[in-house]
Amino acid sequence: MWKIALGFIAFAAVVLYVLSKSGGDIDMSGEKHGIEVPPPAAPAASSSGY
Repeated sequence: MWKIALGFIAFAAVVLYVLSKSGGDIDMSGEKHGIEVPPPAAPAASSSGY
């Protein structure tokens, strides 16, 4: 039984290491219940000569 627990811990450690080294966006803070809205973009300047 202890071998199963040790294997799971080792596997989880390897997975977390590989994800952190590959640039994966790991967020261990849990579920987020808000809506993240990016800030509005500035309006583009019109270059028409009217």
